[in-house]
Amino acid sequence: MLELAALSDMSDLLDRIADRRVVFVGESHDRYEDHLNQLAVIEGLHGRGKSLAIGMEFFQQPYQAAIDAYVAGEIDEAEFLRRTEYFDRWRFDYRLYRPILRFAREHAIPVIALNLEAELTRRVGEVGIAGLTEAERARVPTEIDRSDPTYRERIEAVFAMHPSERKQDVENFLEVQLLWDEGMAERAATYLMANPERTLVVLAGSGHVEYGQGIPSRLTRRLDVPTVTILNGTQRSMDPAAADFFLFPQEIALPASGLLGVMLESGIDKDGALVQGFAESSGAKDAGIQEGDRIVQIGDQPVSAYADVRIALLDKGPGEKMPVEVLRERKLGADERLSFQVELR
Repeated sequence: MLELAALSDMSDLLDRIADRRVVFVGESHDRYEDHLNQLAVIEGLHGRGKSLAIGMEFFQQPYQAAIDAYVAGEIDEAEFLRRTEYFDRWRFDYRLYRPILRFAREHAIPVIALNLEAELTRRVGEVGIAGLTEAERARVPTEIDRSDPTYRERIEAVFAMHPSERKQDVENFLEVQLLWDEGMAERAATYLMANPERTLVVLAGSGHVEYGQGIPSRLTRRLDVPTVTILNGTQRSMDPAAADFFLFPQEIALPASGLLGVMLESGIDKDGALVQGFAESSGAKDAGIQEGDRIVQIGDQPVSAYADVRIALLDKGPGEKMPVEVLRERKLGADERLSFQVELR
């Protein structure tokens, strides 16, 4: 690890890390300042002539082709979000990551989906790795290191703080964490071996990179490359062992998103998104939309699933008014298509 040191600015940091093959930049997923720091690292290394790739926790490996198509300019942002199933598989405000992805597209920087598919990790949470089918087990990383007692202690402490997880066996919970970390490390190592000219910037939750216990040590076990870890120091007690460098950004919030105020279930057969209920303050309810209606259009955006609703509202703010069309079931006769003007909350 590099020696923990005081830095005067981002340029100083970039000078110190420019020779690293892998740069881990941890995050709290919902903190915009963390993502702006990630972007600053990527921009700075790119500006120094580094041939970069960006590894992202938030995309799952089976969707790599959709990411490649977006970076190559073959599909637009909306289609990219649909094909990666972003809003079903991650759900954090996409605007947090948008500047990074747009920079990657603008400069043709490969973006690598690091994570294993949620279906596999969910299954391990239910039955453990030993309970997987032969086909499922084929997707499990070939090497899983269980030997670090401090890793286990940290995961058990997380398990104890999340009562909702206690329906799982603690061993299954541990195996899910191992699967995440080993899976992302294996994918990163495979990419680096195939692309020896690239520097990989890995963006992942701080818990996956701090103390080198998650992805970093599991990557270097597979491939001996120089790495560096950067964390936000404002959200934690200061422990020099946690990272090589700490950043101390001011908190920055995204503008508020405009919301319909509905609880939705994705429709099937392209017949819209089913309204199952309403928020306490709901512009949709006030406009006359009812439970059981299926939203089929917002503005000029046709709606066939939950993702289409999120895409239609992506750049809308509270107070804006949006035309919303629904299908309302009638006991006799065909469903009725109704239009409403909804003020977003």
